[in-house]
Amino acid sequence: MHHAARTASFALVAASALVLTACGGSGNADVGADAKQTLTVWAMGTEGEKLADVAKTYEKAHPNITVKVTPVGWDVAHQKLVAAAAASKLPDVMQMGSTYLGEFAEMGALEPVDTKVFKKGDFFPAAWDQGIYDGEAYGVPWYVDTRVLYYRTDLAKKAGLDGAPGTMADLQKAAAAYRDKAGTKWGLSIQPSGLDAVQSFYPFLYSAGGAVLDDSAKPVVNSPAAVKALENYGSYYSKGLSDKTFRPGYDVTKDFNTGAVPMFFSGPWVVGLLNDNYPDLKGKWAVAPVPADKASVSFAGGSSLAISADSPRKAAAEDFITYLTDAKGQADWYERTKDLPANTQAWDAGELATDANLTVFRKQMETAEAIPAQPKLTEITSKVDEAIGAVTQGKSSAKAALDKAQSAIESLVG
Repeated sequence: MHHAARTASFALVAASALVLTACGGSGNADVGADAKQTLTVWAMGTEGEKLADVAKTYEKAHPNITVKVTPVGWDVAHQKLVAAAAASKLPDVMQMGSTYLGEFAEMGALEPVDTKVFKKGDFFPAAWDQGIYDGEAYGVPWYVDTRVLYYRTDLAKKAGLDGAPGTMADLQKAAAAYRDKAGTKWGLSIQPSGLDAVQSFYPFLYSAGGAVLDDSAKPVVNSPAAVKALENYGSYYSKGLSDKTFRPGYDVTKDFNTGAVPMFFSGPWVVGLLNDNYPDLKGKWAVAPVPADKASVSFAGGSSLAISADSPRKAAAEDFITYLTDAKGQADWYERTKDLPANTQAWDAGELATDANLTVFRKQMETAEAIPAQPKLTEITSKVDEAIGAVTQGKSSAKAALDKAQSAIESLVG
């Protein structure tokens, strides 16, 4: 999943950054991978709960290494990492959410990735890019997710639609047809405002050729392509095709099941939710790539694995990360968690190679985009959230809202 866990502790982050300005390695000699040692690992959410079992398997083949896994909730992960970094007590290995890797890299808290050991070409390009800050790799891709279109195939027939919409123009026509001909309440579920509305907007933005930051981390959120994308996004609300009321914790699968919502964008975990919770829907829905504007492009989420700059066990940490991110380890991790592998070779066999739904996710990941890592990334994306809300609620034009966001983001990018 794309975990955009946020906290309000930016003041604490700033204070920690001051503490860590000299950080970048403790100077401790590495004990070497063959020495007897205990490797400390923090992993978040479900991954933290599942990783202990993998660690036990790893220990059997590496009897000199004990792996101590500490599960950390995503709701407190950022705060715990900041506090640990400030005290020089980060674990040897830590899971890094895509929204704050840049922050810890800037602090000097992370060890650069050895690119002779971990090869960029082994991973989806967008997955690798999430671990890059200021031209240096600090995270090894662990798992990925991206957004694709879920749609009701049975209701599509009632609406007179032939398959999934292939273009953004087709998407809006389909939304209107679902509502007007198939009797759905809405045509498409997209988030109108609030925290992380930007994630719902990304498929429109990237497919139009827009971005929040360009490859050099320069703000470009008010480009003509971005304005066009937000105008398109906002039109779903002005035309009554999407619900403009933001409901925190909203579970779109319930309305998808009843038919109130016939289409939505989401990640791979929803496949399991639909299969488990709504078995009667089997055969009545499908997934498809993001409809193309200039191209079919979604955004990449997921997590990376990073090594503390102060760890005296870097060799063992690197070996453990290799175990988790090579093709065999990634395939095993998918079987345990259903997290999609970041290593492309893991997709060449088994369910990952043959399942039709998973094939759509793989195809989408090949063109997916990742927003460049930045120390203030959560603040940056919150400015886009505000612009989206202003447009969907009819309080601003797309151009004015994005001009305002551009100005605010320029002050946040170093």
